[in-house]
Amino acid sequence: MRVLTRSRSRALAAASRGRGEGLAALPSGTAAAGAAAAAGAAGAEGRQSHKPVKRPWKRLRVAYEASNGEEGARAEPFWVPAWEPPDWQRQLANIRTMRSQKDAPVDQLGAEHCFDTSVPPKQVQRYQVLLSLMLSSQTKDQVTAGAMKRLRARGLTVDRILQTDDSTLGQLIYPVGFWRSKVKFIKQTSAILQQHYDGDIPASVAELVALPGVGPKMAHLAMAVAWGSVSGIAVDTHVHRIANRLGWTKKATKSPEKTREALEEWLPRELWGEINGLLVGFGQQTCLPVHPRCQACLNRALCPAAQGF
Repeated sequence: MRVLTRSRSRALAAASRGRGEGLAALPSGTAAAGAAAAAGAAGAEGRQSHKPVKRPWKRLRVAYEASNGEEGARAEPFWVPAWEPPDWQRQLANIRTMRSQKDAPVDQLGAEHCFDTSVPPKQVQRYQVLLSLMLSSQTKDQVTAGAMKRLRARGLTVDRILQTDDSTLGQLIYPVGFWRSKVKFIKQTSAILQQHYDGDIPASVAELVALPGVGPKMAHLAMAVAWGSVSGIAVDTHVHRIANRLGWTKKATKSPEKTREALEEWLPRELWGEINGLLVGFGQQTCLPVHPRCQACLNRALCPAAQGF
């Protein structure tokens, strides 16, 4: 069986309504199939140019075209997003323009810049990525980068951290936010990695969030940076704040995790890996927590929150 594209399913449905018949598979050479192919190409072109694309916000049924001698066709339920922000593609295009210089702190000092590229990925690079993320919570990128530099100067490995006493470790990572708690979490997590993962880090979100001091945002970023796998949208305070200001959540959300769930319901998956770095830098430079620079923002006429500042 092969699944018809969403565009072709629409064309088939339209053809069926025109004949007053039920949904049925059509030969690939029919006019309806040709129209469906053209519609699919137009849809792809629209996505590439980031132009708004209207979607039917209802439950659809996916048609399966019979093949290999099978006769007839069947339909199975298929859910599409019930909602998406009206101006999100224009807003995203504007943010990309404003972030084109890549000159925010996150662009130079984020997690992907804090590990030693000269050491092996296994047991060292990936471990350093995870530690930089643990240190980054409630901490400016510049402070996190400084702490990582001091740790790396002593040899940042699981064994070295476990051999370092708590007082010395605290001095090395100070003044990151909640540094005393992070000393405890780093030691506990390092011991678990040594005992259960041969000094490496887990390769799944579920295992990562089970580690002391590791939250969902850190886990998704660790999967992306350390393992090269986009497992979900990494939402920190910047992404949480901006998503709510832009109206990218159907209703206001109270926590980054709720914002992540709301964004993943409608944001195309191919954008999940990009959105964190894009919005974090935007939040560091323009959409500030207090006194956002709305007059300098290209989205000032599109942002629901701009009128309140």
